[in-house]
Amino acid sequence: MIVDTRGLSCPAPVLKTKEAIEKERPREITVIVDNEAAKQNVVRFLSSQGFSVSTKEEEGAVKIIGIFEDKACLASFKPEEEEKKILIMITADRIGHGDDELGKKLMENFINTLKEMEGLWRIIFMNSGVKLTVEGSPLLSSLKELEESGVQIFVCGTCLDHFGLLKKKKIGETTNMLDIITSLQLADKVIHV
Repeated sequence: MIVDTRGLSCPAPVLKTKEAIEKERPREITVIVDNEAAKQNVVRFLSSQGFSVSTKEEEGAVKIIGIFEDKACLASFKPEEEEKKILIMITADRIGHGDDELGKKLMENFINTLKEMEGLWRIIFMNSGVKLTVEGSPLLSSLKELEESGVQIFVCGTCLDHFGLLKKKKIGETTNMLDIITSLQLADKVIHV
């Protein structure tokens, strides 16, 4: 089965892939994408659905080949602990309005102190918040420490692309709106900064 998503922006490539899998239940699927964010998102989605994934670049596009492995999902599945899942949505590179320099310092202090929060499960960066995850950000070491402690960091691919920062991202997984909506549904508590 082939799903051609060239020319489609986030989250359409993942949604078309999801629709094809739910409708056809293929043992093998090839998804054609034309941008890095779509590639990363489709690869992650197929992997989460029990497919072994490989990629192949051809003529300005990327073919993502997924082969379903019956036991892949079960083998990697581990029941989650009953700990509360706290999700933090960061949609700006500063906190508050008024003084931009103060807002940037407050955001630095906030992220540097997040390691003290119990139950922190995932952080999603959107809009200008994605600037905190790219080359030159003073917060990369703190974010790396959080990621190494098990906190998942998702960075909006559409936002990175909008700011021309997709290739400068240094931390986290490039994500899409479907992953963000799913994260919001799975979280026990959402904090918006």
